[in-house]
Amino acid sequence: METFLIRALQLILSLSILVIVHEFGHFIFARIFKVRVEKFYLFFDPWFSLFKFKPKNSDTEYGIGWLPLGGYCKISGMIDESMDKEQMALPPQPYEFRSKPAGQRLLIMIGGVVFNFLLALFIYSMVLFAWGETYIPLKNMSMGMFYSDTAKEIGYQDGDILISADGVPLERLDESTFRTIAEAHEVTVLRDGQTVRIAMPEDFMQRLMRDKKGLVAYRFPMLVKGFSEVSPAKDAGMQPGDSIVSINGIATPAAVDVSEQLAKNKNKEITVGFSRNGHLQDVTFKTDTLGMMGIFTVPPTEIYQTVTKKYGFFESFPAGIHKGVSTLKGYVNDMKYVFTKEGASNLGGFGTIAGLFPAQFDWELFWERTAFLSVILAFMNILPIPALDGGHVMFLLYEVIARRKPSDKFLEYAQIAGMAVLFALLIYANGNDIFRWLFH
Repeated sequence: METFLIRALQLILSLSILVIVHEFGHFIFARIFKVRVEKFYLFFDPWFSLFKFKPKNSDTEYGIGWLPLGGYCKISGMIDESMDKEQMALPPQPYEFRSKPAGQRLLIMIGGVVFNFLLALFIYSMVLFAWGETYIPLKNMSMGMFYSDTAKEIGYQDGDILISADGVPLERLDESTFRTIAEAHEVTVLRDGQTVRIAMPEDFMQRLMRDKKGLVAYRFPMLVKGFSEVSPAKDAGMQPGDSIVSINGIATPAAVDVSEQLAKNKNKEITVGFSRNGHLQDVTFKTDTLGMMGIFTVPPTEIYQTVTKKYGFFESFPAGIHKGVSTLKGYVNDMKYVFTKEGASNLGGFGTIAGLFPAQFDWELFWERTAFLSVILAFMNILPIPALDGGHVMFLLYEVIARRKPSDKFLEYAQIAGMAVLFALLIYANGNDIFRWLFH
């Protein structure tokens, strides 16, 4: 429950920041062009709001709604999710959105997307400035990598050290490397001191999405760093620094091997073999109902030699921009898989998004995940779907090209249709989360 609450709070805080910045993008462009903004809300407020105020001599009501599914900026004279038909039935006023030139209306509509992307670039830059980049070069992974069953089916073996994909050297394990490997024609690995080339099938990404077992992960020994408050391992006499080498006589050279054996011995008595100061010992104790021993392990970044890149204040901006643009390119590239059977089954809702955040609060990870979500929000909002910013942009571009506006009635119907599509996607994505939680 504690983990759930920590992740939920991080999700709410992150999305609140993104929504406020997004809506402020619309707000600031509207005010620049002297368009009246009637409401500026975090979250939705059907029937009532948690908080609201309207400054003296201001046309805008600011508030917080009770339904945490986003937020909105109600702009006068615009057909949006408020579906204010009474206002639209009145003659256009000079301060209304519909009375402004198409170019100004276009800037107002893309303001939210622009601000979200700029926010992502700024956050990435500040994360690099504050923490730099620390990673383990793949060549330093002396135990190689751990591969999923899907990867092993095409020739990978645990312990393989990744060298290159289609001749391009692989430096670190991150999302870009994962994508490069999955879409390569050939990957070269180092196996027992010899280079081995692995042919990659064209549908490998679909296989990964189908099997939901991932591709590759760090392979490192399980060293005890500390213990939880309730710890069978500590009670049995284990100490920080111990290296677990076997479970019930089965060799466990890597942490993943230990995890596999513990999963088979939930709430059972086990014999744990470990090395302490070069001497082999063993203890016997009972795991808990989840198969846990009550230990904290040493992370791979404290086992293998890492590389740290530090950035000065001005250096961080080009590096942050590069990271933001690369993230956007990668996400856009991945969109082609959404329209496959495997991709659709991997769509997730708020549960999946919350899972991006760590179980313990960490500012660096929080801001990195927030920047990533800001990129996603910017891209998703510019899609040409009615009810999204991209839908409004699509109709505005039609107006510029055709030199005539779509009728208000058409825009109303398009808005309703777009909202229906979005609600259907919302239900489907969150339904996938519930299904995975119940049956996996």
